[in-house]
Amino acid sequence: MTLPDGLPTATAAPDRPEADGGARRRPARTAGDGGRPRPLRTALAYAALAAVALLVLVPFGLMVSASLKRDNEVFTIPLEWIPREPRWSNFAEIWDRVPMLTYLGNSVLLSAAITVLQVLTGSFAAYGFAKVRFPGRDALFLAYIATIAVPWQAYMVPQYIMMRRAELTDTYWSIILIQAFGAFGVFLMRQYYASIPDELCEAARIDGLSEYGIYRRVMLPLSKPALASLALLTFVTTWNDYMGPFIYLTSNELWTVQLGLRSFVGQYESEYAMIMTGAVLSVLPILVLFLFGQRYFIRGIATSGLKG
Repeated sequence: MTLPDGLPTATAAPDRPEADGGARRRPARTAGDGGRPRPLRTALAYAALAAVALLVLVPFGLMVSASLKRDNEVFTIPLEWIPREPRWSNFAEIWDRVPMLTYLGNSVLLSAAITVLQVLTGSFAAYGFAKVRFPGRDALFLAYIATIAVPWQAYMVPQYIMMRRAELTDTYWSIILIQAFGAFGVFLMRQYYASIPDELCEAARIDGLSEYGIYRRVMLPLSKPALASLALLTFVTTWNDYMGPFIYLTSNELWTVQLGLRSFVGQYESEYAMIMTGAVLSVLPILVLFLFGQRYFIRGIATSGLKG
């Protein structure tokens, strides 16, 4: 039916979900359908995380507790978490017993040098594997990453022979040269670079930037979270390394803090209270570093393909 002027009449609009503003009510979840209220699930999740955190913190709690005891009180049964008479003097005595400041300085120097070199070499190699096209790129990358699966004990002796023939043993150069390159750092940075659009690099090439210019002016400023993650992981790994300094460093003035704590281990007895005191002092720099860099560390891990 049409109006006299030829216009069609308005017809009823078909039933659509939008007719009620899209606000159709969903059936309420009940206990019968297996659903739980969201606050309860959140509380259970936080309770589980708190339990796991407590389990992780147990060794650190034991370490701090033992650092405030005498040697004959460290392994008492039942275990005393809070010493009856805390020996705060352990933290003052250790500086007189061993050159702790020298050990800490050596650890900082060695860890910082290796961290800078690994970040530089890892990010530079990762840029080539991620953004530069050349024959055999993927095969070479897989072969390089496969070295992560080779245990360090397999090439420990050949490396030592090389360093000895180069007369670099009992120097920091032996450890720095060996640990300045790491396949894990290349893998971490390549995964992050792969998330950066290739159009940025193409535009930079059109503007006349070389590959070195693209790496320095485009890729590095965009990869600060990944660089911070790699730096933190490398620093912590080098700081906690014991076998490397143990094999290559023989002079006491070159020892790191992890190697210096061995001074409290004798042939017939060990001073466990002082060992725990030194361990607490060695953990503090790492704790402070992580507290300041945890934001970049989490962002870098979350965006580099290493999600859990």
